[in-house]
Amino acid sequence: MNEIIIGIDLGTTNSEVAIVENGQVTVITDNGKKILPSVVGLDDNGGILVGESARNQYLVYPERTIKSIKRLMGQDTQVVLGEQSYAPQEISAIILKRLKEIAEHHLGHSVSKAVITVPAYFSDAQRQATHEAGQIAGLEVIRIINEPTAAALVYGSKQTEQKRMLVYDLGGGTFDVSVVNVEAGVVEVLSSHGDNHLGGDDFDEQIINHIVDHLQETQQIDVRTHSKAMARITRAAENAKFTLSDQPYATIEEEYLLEHDGVAVHLSMELSRSVYEDMIANYIDVTLDALHIALKGAKLTASDIDEIVLVGGSTRTPCIRERLFDIFGFEAHSAVDPDLCVAMGAAIQAAMINGQQVDAVLVDVTPYTYGTCALGFLYGEPYEHQYCPIIHKNTPLPNRKTEAYMTATDSQDAVEVTIYQGEDPDALNNTKIGEFLVDGLRDVPAGNVITLTLDLDINGILHVSAIEKATGLQKSITIKNAMARFEQGALDTAQKRVGQLFGQAAPQSNTTSDSPEVNAARQLITKAQDLFDKVSAEDQEDMVDLIEAIHDAIEEQANDDLQTAVVKLTDIIYYLES
Repeated sequence: MNEIIIGIDLGTTNSEVAIVENGQVTVITDNGKKILPSVVGLDDNGGILVGESARNQYLVYPERTIKSIKRLMGQDTQVVLGEQSYAPQEISAIILKRLKEIAEHHLGHSVSKAVITVPAYFSDAQRQATHEAGQIAGLEVIRIINEPTAAALVYGSKQTEQKRMLVYDLGGGTFDVSVVNVEAGVVEVLSSHGDNHLGGDDFDEQIINHIVDHLQETQQIDVRTHSKAMARITRAAENAKFTLSDQPYATIEEEYLLEHDGVAVHLSMELSRSVYEDMIANYIDVTLDALHIALKGAKLTASDIDEIVLVGGSTRTPCIRERLFDIFGFEAHSAVDPDLCVAMGAAIQAAMINGQQVDAVLVDVTPYTYGTCALGFLYGEPYEHQYCPIIHKNTPLPNRKTEAYMTATDSQDAVEVTIYQGEDPDALNNTKIGEFLVDGLRDVPAGNVITLTLDLDINGILHVSAIEKATGLQKSITIKNAMARFEQGALDTAQKRVGQLFGQAAPQSNTTSDSPEVNAARQLITKAQDLFDKVSAEDQEDMVDLIEAIHDAIEEQANDDLQTAVVKLTDIIYYLES
């Protein structure tokens, strides 16, 4: 067998390494994590730090930590690390060398060859700098391939019929959009456009500016002169951005941020998704302008595109999917993790070069869109049953999303929540799969915020909860088999009818097997127990109490008590993992 060739996504914010083993694409983990932050630093003794340890150190020693080096690739410049100056290629080589070591540890032998990806819009100088970084790291760079080509390979390596894909790639520091033609496993880039200095880092900077302005207005402090405080604010901004991908609000809190005139300064504020999306709207407009230029370059229109592929962690921003849907009229693909998609494609390309067989990449996705209805506009007219999608079709499972809604009238004391499955903008044309009432709301003017969370697990069980934001008042339901096309009664009838065709007796129900809710609860307990060594004693105590409550509810067959405990434990786990 030929020497294995690894595939590497050398990213601005994060990097990954992947291989093909026995026909399957594997993104290699390091200490259980598939993503290596693209951060390099020096420890107290001058030793090199790469990845998570360097990223964590940035909060304390930003002066001896380097981030986002990819933005400087191809430039005749130097960066200072400790007492030495380094070219961008050298810093990138440190990241590549660490990825090489991760692959070697996984494989149990040395690695010397790699396929490395770059943005489609990278210049010759930037590509050459990437090639040089690989050489410095001790790798023979077999091929440099475009990131959209890699992404399209993941979705189209087994594609026999011709498809035109638009790859929208928004990473930490670069953006490009490419129109590609895929046929018989061959990916051809028809056109590309982009910006090598636009990405999630710019989104972070908008939140950072918002926080800095808040501190200036509320506490009359210019925090930009405090490097360690700014490092903590930068991390808080990143975390807020991640939270707002799934939640309508993010709380930003940093205790003892700095000391000013002998007094400790604390940061506590809330950022809504709507405000955040207003901050970054101009950047999104730039990406969409580039999209139209790419389409024009390929001599195509939006109606000629068969699929949209989302690449890069920044594409998790909900307004991006919404803006793309407005242009193309269908949902974008994100079935493969957008953070891992490019590394997987690089591994597929490496395997093809090496003559290896590559199987199609398989993922579990939801075949439907799930949402609710609200007062809005349909076809330009006010309408009280406008469909509001929350979990979109083709989203990977499991998945949890939260959206915010507001009461429509003054002193509204109740909200009826109806859950639908389908794609029609008129909710009444979709399939109603559940409803419940949230009553006892505060006596306040219209605009009382209600957050609605949909949590769809791998078994197709949909957990729905609505919370009055100001008070924490919560109501919830569980919808079993949300993805099933048969109701249980119809399923039983169908089993009998088909069984009779084959001369079989009707199947007997198994009264001793656990219900889907109990199975899901047991899985949740296992997930919680896996987190015990990573959480505080207080959180662990809360989790143990809820696990005991779940066991008691299962034993007593107390479904309401079981659901209450499951929702609470799910919320704790989600908080700890986010």
